[in-house]
Amino acid sequence: MSDVASTGANIQKTVLDAASDALGLAILVCDKNDEIVFASRHLLQFYPISSTLLQPGTRLRDFLGAVFDSGVRTGTVPERSRRRSNRDEWISEHISFHWRERYETVERIGRQRWISVRKRRVSSGLGIVAISDVSDQKKRDEQLQTDLERIELTEGILDSMPDPMCVKDRNLNYIAVNKAFCTIQGMTAEAILGRSVWDLLEPDLAEKFERSDRAVLDTGIPDFLPEQLVRSDGEDLWVVTRKYRVGEPGKHLLVTCMSDITDIVVWRDDAENTPLGKVGLKVKDYDVFEPGQNCYDPFRALDMQHLVEPGPMLEAIPQPLRRVLVATSDPSLEKRLLAKLREWNFDAGAVTSVAELAALQDAVFASGMTVDLLLVDAGMASAKEMQAGWDGLPALLLPTDWTEAQLHADIIRIGDIAADTAGIGSLASEDWDIVVVPDAPAQKHHTDVEVVVAEDNEINQFVFAQILEGLGISYRIAANGEEAVALWKQHKPHLVLMDVAMPVMNGFDAARAIREAEKATGVRTPIIAVTAQALDIDIERSLAAGMDDHISKPISPDMIEAVYRSFVPEKQERQAIQV
Repeated sequence: MSDVASTGANIQKTVLDAASDALGLAILVCDKNDEIVFASRHLLQFYPISSTLLQPGTRLRDFLGAVFDSGVRTGTVPERSRRRSNRDEWISEHISFHWRERYETVERIGRQRWISVRKRRVSSGLGIVAISDVSDQKKRDEQLQTDLERIELTEGILDSMPDPMCVKDRNLNYIAVNKAFCTIQGMTAEAILGRSVWDLLEPDLAEKFERSDRAVLDTGIPDFLPEQLVRSDGEDLWVVTRKYRVGEPGKHLLVTCMSDITDIVVWRDDAENTPLGKVGLKVKDYDVFEPGQNCYDPFRALDMQHLVEPGPMLEAIPQPLRRVLVATSDPSLEKRLLAKLREWNFDAGAVTSVAELAALQDAVFASGMTVDLLLVDAGMASAKEMQAGWDGLPALLLPTDWTEAQLHADIIRIGDIAADTAGIGSLASEDWDIVVVPDAPAQKHHTDVEVVVAEDNEINQFVFAQILEGLGISYRIAANGEEAVALWKQHKPHLVLMDVAMPVMNGFDAARAIREAEKATGVRTPIIAVTAQALDIDIERSLAAGMDDHISKPISPDMIEAVYRSFVPEKQERQAIQV
């Protein structure tokens, strides 16, 4: 047996020294007898002990005892501690750590120094300890924690303030808003942060505010402006808006504070209801308050139950359409249709087969009653026979994907036509198949659909329908891009409102398909992109697909009317109205 170290041992020591230098680690290796096999000189950077204690063969107990005696040891701060640690207990505890299979900790040595200690015991019995200085990282973590606490405290203070406040970055995107500002907009902070005024306001106001914001950021001169706003709940808000530039050069931020002076403004002419101790503001000229942002959306303010069940909000169907007969073999569809038609003030009944239809026809003629419209379920096997089963009666073929808003709109249109033609109407569309009474007076051919709306959401379909009907604009609604292209080919409308995100075919592909088909006709139809957010990428994709402009949800009557007047020539409008 030889006590001379092998050549391989020297190589291992050289490799460990190199690894210690390269990684900036202090490495300690002990054998299963708790004697030091290797100790890098970097250990002396952490512990002021004699270098002889790092020699191979030194007992781990002696090394730990020297560390304890130096006063700079993990887990204790002798300069501040009043409790004197027991030397033997401390050594025994740390030896037990060395015999764990894995042990990791971050500990303080001295007052301002932190180290990361990672220990491993391998199957051969060797224990390996790696020590690194993490003081800088620890300080950064503590500073980050302090900053986060300070930010949380600041946000709490801002949210508790009654006046609206917001902060924008150099790109004029919102990076901080308080609760009062969110209340004005009727949006959550998450929905506002990261956006700009172009996403929240009309283009003319957005341009005005951006110009003001940019001037404050560039010059550092605060801006002062009295404004009259409309909150998301429809209430007026009178404020004095002040904008300031804060921060270091190159990192400037824009802070906007709105001082709410609504109370003293609205009490100006109401002395009887003015709270005790308050004095109304005497303003000579209220034109000093410039119109600010209008955050009120009448459709967003509608009761959502009414949007889901729109029947009560729809106007009564005009004469002469008073009696509607439903033909369907589906009991659940029959129940739903009858309830909805009666809710719209119809006299409604139902038949389930051709034989029942024929029997009812005989009974009606014998009694002298009249039925104004036959509504046929397209899912019936005998749908076509039902359509032709009652001579002289206009019929609607109800598709499987029907919506209440679309059905209501087309019945109104049938009623209007029937009123002009003594009860005989005609309306052709891809979704609704109208059977015209034989020998009906010829109708003057014209484009009876002025706008095609591509929208897959039923609530949004209802909103579009209400707005267009209120504006007196005829329309058709498609539930996806393919239907929109088909409706465009059939009706050649004056305008297409195209939602960009739809199933089956999205709005971008649908616009490209229409533009490709237009090459054979030489006529171009304006297509307006309808986006959930006014994001630059959506706008660029819309223009690339051949669309002419864009609008953002939520839509409003003013928005739709402005787009229609901009893109539909007045001559076409008059023709649509006169025909």
